[in-house]
Amino acid sequence: MKIKICADSTCDLSREHIEKNNIGIMPLHVALGTDDRLDGVTIAPEDIYKYYSTEKKLPRSGARSAEEYKEFFQSFFNDGYDAVVHYDISSDMSSSYDNACVAANELKNVYVVDSRNLSTGTGLLVLDACDMVNQGKTAQEIYERSKSRVGAVRASFIIDKLEFLYKGGRCSSLAYLGANLLQIKPVIEVKDGLMGIASKPMGRYIRCVEKYAAWVRNNCTNADKTRCFVTHTQMDAGITERVIEIVKSWGIFDEIIETTAGCTITTHCGANTIGILFINDNGEVK
Repeated sequence: MKIKICADSTCDLSREHIEKNNIGIMPLHVALGTDDRLDGVTIAPEDIYKYYSTEKKLPRSGARSAEEYKEFFQSFFNDGYDAVVHYDISSDMSSSYDNACVAANELKNVYVVDSRNLSTGTGLLVLDACDMVNQGKTAQEIYERSKSRVGAVRASFIIDKLEFLYKGGRCSSLAYLGANLLQIKPVIEVKDGLMGIASKPMGRYIRCVEKYAAWVRNNCTNADKTRCFVTHTQMDAGITERVIEIVKSWGIFDEIIETTAGCTITTHCGANTIGILFINDNGEVK
């Protein structure tokens, strides 16, 4: 059976990983005012920074329609694939999953996974699916294993400044002012399909990043050693390297993958946002 693994563009996998594993990517809509673009195709994170710098506004993201998903899935069958396993950003963050399910119901052998996550939290499930394809697993087996692993994905990020969260309506003016005065660098964690604040370290950003890494290590209790992501937006010099150095020092993961976050994380969190993401189930999934 020839199986196609695909995901929406919020999975934040690098071009290298996409091409190496022949992953199909469904780009989400990103609108700069009335200018509608496609994530990773006609818009990149640097375009968001430029747009915000001139307009003091953030882009609006939008899901692809059910009809667009149907055309996307059908294209793989036209190319000779027998089944499709697709991964979407959390259904609590976007209608992408629901629209993909509508399309899948009109076709045969299309399996849609609600990652209950975003960024490389989804990407971890996608690469695991690619591993399973190489192991000769069926589409049904890949789908079932992925669903069973969703709750074990650990995705979190630490943010330097709350400006993008504030401008996007995701924090109040009082919280924004207080965070600036107290030098709070919030840690955002994805839990039960939604983003929430896990902790609020205070002080210089690099020191808070180190505290964040220690927090992640304490929660890394049963890691799948296969891979871990260090995913970030535009960063000040030396911070990404320091985080990778710390994660390597743990001696846990066989592979530590650095990726640049795409338009979704950039729009939510802005520059100087970095996260450590992994699956916390030791790879032992029934």
